[in-house]
Amino acid sequence: MKKTTSIILTLSLIASFAFSQKVKPDKGIFKVYPHDSLYYYSTILKDVRASEEKKEPEKTHKRFKMDMTKMKLPNSVDLYKAEWHNKPVSQGNAGTCWAFSTTSFFETESYMVTNQEVRLSEIYTVYWEYIEKARRYVKERGNSLFVEGSEANAVTRMYKMYGIVPWNVYNGLKPGQKFHSHEKMFKEMNSYLESLKISNAWNEQEALSTIKAILNHYLGEPPTEFEIEGKKYTPKQYLKDVLKLKMDDYVDILSYMQEPYYEKVEYKVPDNWWHNKEYYNVPLDVFMEALKNAVHKGFTISIGGDVSESGFSREHQVAMVPSFDIPSEYIDEYARQFRFSNKTTTDDHGMHLVGWYADKDGIEWYLVKDSSSGSRDNDENAKEFGYYFFHEDYIKLKIMDFAVHKDAVEDILKKFK
Repeated sequence: MKKTTSIILTLSLIASFAFSQKVKPDKGIFKVYPHDSLYYYSTILKDVRASEEKKEPEKTHKRFKMDMTKMKLPNSVDLYKAEWHNKPVSQGNAGTCWAFSTTSFFETESYMVTNQEVRLSEIYTVYWEYIEKARRYVKERGNSLFVEGSEANAVTRMYKMYGIVPWNVYNGLKPGQKFHSHEKMFKEMNSYLESLKISNAWNEQEALSTIKAILNHYLGEPPTEFEIEGKKYTPKQYLKDVLKLKMDDYVDILSYMQEPYYEKVEYKVPDNWWHNKEYYNVPLDVFMEALKNAVHKGFTISIGGDVSESGFSREHQVAMVPSFDIPSEYIDEYARQFRFSNKTTTDDHGMHLVGWYADKDGIEWYLVKDSSSGSRDNDENAKEFGYYFFHEDYIKLKIMDFAVHKDAVEDILKKFK
């Protein structure tokens, strides 16, 4: 009996030692970034300041980050199986990631249908999104959110309402301007709409006329007709006849516990300002399986989630979940919902997932095309300029929803009423 007890104790100690040897906890460090090393300050704001007076930023930026300095990371574009997409484009100093990521997504979708490499206008969609935000603001007597942010399905909605145009027909940039900056424009529109509350002058036609005048001043007036290779198109004709895209073919997949699974629900975040209730809500394991299957089938997806994490590295262009946040084996729907409910997960950025890679342990990583400045704090001539590399755990914990062609998730859609 004593011998048996001794053997069990020995085996337990060996197992405990083996486990302690296998699991190496991640470490965190404070990183101090000189502002002249960050693309946002050194390049984007430098261009903006050429035409706008700006307050000088502080000289350093300090953040607590996961220490990745000794890690071997799959942060090379060459490792990934990627679908065709245009090169990464900067959104500049504008809060329009939702438009840049989903426009890129639809460029790829059109290529898959027509084999044409098109470059579409992000700002055409932004223009009409502001018009619709202002319209609802007036209808709701100021009780509708008027912000820069929005969702991937806002692009789908605007395409259905207003069509789309090529980038070279309408790009929203003034002559000599390299980067978008909507700060002054948004402030002017927001101040005008706020004034309507004081005056109680809720005349929709007059309000939209004023908003259009502001948009036209800063972005230019969008075309109602344009010509390509000798043929004239309206934006809706271009969507239908050239891009050959049908907006009803696209769905948004969501996973959170606060709404019933296998029902279409509202995604309750500020950027869903019109309270869209067409999100297909599924359990987390189904969400991850759907994402993986879609990418493996050759689809790309427009993703939305949180990028304000210690494991989100601008320096290495990698997104991971450090063990001091939560160990991999404990990432589940409860951990995901907990972070969403206490607002440590926020819907703060949209990106275009364009490819994937599996490492030697079978862990999947994803190639993510990004419009923000963070993916550009490196060599501008490198292949990796404008990309991030996402570990599957980061997707599982921090990416809340994705837009995709319905054919990629048809098995899931059959389970909905």
